[in-house]
Amino acid sequence: MGKKEKRKAEDEAVAAALGKDSIPSRKPKLTRPIYNAALADFQIELVKLQKWIQTQGLKVVILFEGRDAAGKGGAIKRITQSLNPRVCRVEALAKPTEREQTQWYFQRYVNYLPAAGEMVIFDRSWYNRAGVERVMGFCTEDEYREFLRSCPEFERMLVRSGIILIKYWFSVSDAEQERRFQKRMEDPVRRWKLSPVDMESRSHWVDYSRAKDEMFAHTDIKQAPWYVVRGDDKRRARLNVIAHLLSLIPYQDVHEPRLVLPERQNNYKYVRPPLADQTFVPEIF
Repeated sequence: MGKKEKRKAEDEAVAAALGKDSIPSRKPKLTRPIYNAALADFQIELVKLQKWIQTQGLKVVILFEGRDAAGKGGAIKRITQSLNPRVCRVEALAKPTEREQTQWYFQRYVNYLPAAGEMVIFDRSWYNRAGVERVMGFCTEDEYREFLRSCPEFERMLVRSGIILIKYWFSVSDAEQERRFQKRMEDPVRRWKLSPVDMESRSHWVDYSRAKDEMFAHTDIKQAPWYVVRGDDKRRARLNVIAHLLSLIPYQDVHEPRLVLPERQNNYKYVRPPLADQTFVPEIF
């Protein structure tokens, strides 16, 4: 089966699952050569941005939020794949421990904020409270309302402290999420991406929409606005978010001294032990 036939079959399966006659039309997908060329150029600029953050002592926090299977993880990988993990690190916090559940809600996130010269990307963040915790009943009504009151003040404090705070919301259509969920269920390499909470989120589509709307109403503030990324086309979404990120932080190309590889040390009087004394990985390829 060719790609077009496979895509048509996927559309028909999604339409049947959603009880719809057709799937909304999409823009033509970016060809892989165009996508790869643009991504390569952007990654060079991201390395320049990384160096600027280091030399200027900037503190950058980027939040990636959105619906399940909206493309957050893929975008994060493309941003970070050429960067130094000591400068740009990704934090994807697990379920809070019993001790953390008794702390001030934002406390455990504060531990992961950047020092000077660092950029931290949160793959989901303190907005769990306004999303999954709210919809799935993992927090009380009082805890939720307190979050909506305190979150804007918390973020204003971060900005006043000198942190550059950038918030991205990845949006995906009902049909595209259905398609990606089905792919994950069928693909053993991707199946780990589907947690029980992810699966249950399909039955709470409207609840998540309402939660997102209320979250935006309270936390889309001037000091740290939300930026929405259309995620139905993964390639376009990745390029768009990288281009936007580069536009938000003015940076310059930092001059680096020319590298000269030193000569190899002379092996005078060095005798290598017999190779037979070492255990090598079997060469099966």
